[in-house]
Amino acid sequence: MKINKIYVGIFFFIVQNLVFGQIKDAKMPSHPRILLLEGEENAISKNIAADPTWASLNQLIIDESNKIIPLPTLERIQIGRRLLDKSRECLRRVFFLSYSYRIIKDKKYLERAEAELVKVSQFSDWNPSHFLDVAEMTMGVSIGYDWLYDDLSTSSKAIIKEAILKKGIEPSLDKKYNSWLKASHNWNQVCNAGMTYGAMAIYEENPTLAQQIIDRAIESIKLPMEDYKPEGAYPEGYSYWGYGTSFNVMFLDAIQRVFNTDFGLSATAGFLKTAGYMQNMVGSSGKNFNYSDAGNGSGLSPAMFWFANKTQNSSLLFTEKQYLQGKDKSMHRDRLLPATMIWGKDISLEKVTEPKEMIWVGQGKNPVAMMRTSWSKPDAIYVGLKAGSPSVNHGHMDVGSFVMDANGERWSMDFGMQEYESLESKGVKLWGMAQNSERWQVFRYNNLTHSTLAFDNEFQKVEGYASINHFSKNLNFLRATTDISAVYKDKATSVNRGVAIIDKKYVLVKDEITATEKETTVRWAMLTPAVVKINTDGTAELTQKGKKLQLKVSSPSNITLKTWSTQGSHDYDAPNTGTTLVGFEVKIPANSSISLDVLLIPEENKVNSKTKILPLKDWK
Repeated sequence: MKINKIYVGIFFFIVQNLVFGQIKDAKMPSHPRILLLEGEENAISKNIAADPTWASLNQLIIDESNKIIPLPTLERIQIGRRLLDKSRECLRRVFFLSYSYRIIKDKKYLERAEAELVKVSQFSDWNPSHFLDVAEMTMGVSIGYDWLYDDLSTSSKAIIKEAILKKGIEPSLDKKYNSWLKASHNWNQVCNAGMTYGAMAIYEENPTLAQQIIDRAIESIKLPMEDYKPEGAYPEGYSYWGYGTSFNVMFLDAIQRVFNTDFGLSATAGFLKTAGYMQNMVGSSGKNFNYSDAGNGSGLSPAMFWFANKTQNSSLLFTEKQYLQGKDKSMHRDRLLPATMIWGKDISLEKVTEPKEMIWVGQGKNPVAMMRTSWSKPDAIYVGLKAGSPSVNHGHMDVGSFVMDANGERWSMDFGMQEYESLESKGVKLWGMAQNSERWQVFRYNNLTHSTLAFDNEFQKVEGYASINHFSKNLNFLRATTDISAVYKDKATSVNRGVAIIDKKYVLVKDEITATEKETTVRWAMLTPAVVKINTDGTAELTQKGKKLQLKVSSPSNITLKTWSTQGSHDYDAPNTGTTLVGFEVKIPANSSISLDVLLIPEENKVNSKTKILPLKDWK
């Protein structure tokens, strides 16, 4: 172990202090050189003229730019430890305005962008103690500086250039602020992308420093890109895929355009497959599989257009096309939205086809399985099964949890994240990941509030890990299984969960448990937004928006269904109104085994009484 630590230390000393020579003596094109080279606006204009959907998106960006023009410029107002909302809004404003200027050449966009650029460049700093703030601000300012370079005033260019160097790049060389160079999560991707944009924007001022920054990023970003192995499942979940992966792609595209190579980075095992993960993460209800620190919404992802281009797979845009044509109400808030026009400029949306696969499985740090009965039918059944570990960055104690959609509604849900500042402002030490960390006391974060199991009302083991053991593409028995024993160590010798869609009609959740030498009580629970009615026949009727679903326990036969409150016990816990935990408890004698079989049956669907529930060993 000591030898390994020495090698790791030497590696990161090199990363932070030396030039790797990947881009040494490379010829840097003139401005604009980042993302959209000079003259490439023509391809965007042709696409706009040929396709009303692209024309509509282009107009949305211009309309939003017009709304930005009368807004006051940003002020340096920090919220808690973060300036991040200001950095993100700067990136959004500058990207939108700069795009609008390049497409229609109206100087009002140039003038408003220049005012924003000068204002943020005169902030005292960009908050390097929370370096994401610096990274996003640097990216936004660098895009504006590069894209508008020929038309910015000399005085403005001097102010902006100095800010990129002094408030962006130079703090990244300080060990107090650059621990993200060693991280394998989204911070690495975002910060390396931001610093690279800064280095490209002011390359001529100090080519040696710029080369060092870009070379450093090419090496450092390999760490998070390794986490996509082997099939592309992103460990941090849906929302952070949208963050980390999007900035990773912004980085890759920028270096590819300037150096005509991405230095083999996109060929990293699993990386190009991750678009399939993202696409399958959205259920038939329109909500995403929001495990870990994620919200439950979904929307257009500009990065998906980069992946579709790179892989020449138009079916990856099946859902994105729906977002575009459905006029997603939140698109204008996406600070990277103009990149969609850049990466989509050679894509004909008419050629986008429906995906063929009905199940997607990815292993890695946080394995998942997602299955569905259709991509296009609004009443389709969708199930997402989560394995993995609570110890993953932004992780929850949600191993074995599942979400389920049917008839356009979500029946088994996940709370996802609680807004960080609401916890940090109350003194909650949110980022500790040890077994006894305060993080797990947050109501939404432990397994007692997820659609999974709990033994004697105790938390899952943080160091535990589960993979997806088996899965099948059989359309009449779509299924996946996971051995989740490791997160219930000391409570059970064996805990296996399988989830299946049977005959395209209903869902089966099957657990097989063997107790230790001590008696234990297992609680099976499902978190739902539906109104729950416990029936006299032992079933539960779930109702929402006039639609119904039946929860039926097939085994054991003598259980009593019940509900639990979803109100947390701490003053810092978010309100969880309109939600219920429904399930049951069973005592398992020492050294004995039990099977829990639960059916989730959408209304108008019937269970074939002759269908035998197979033991998990036969699901292989």
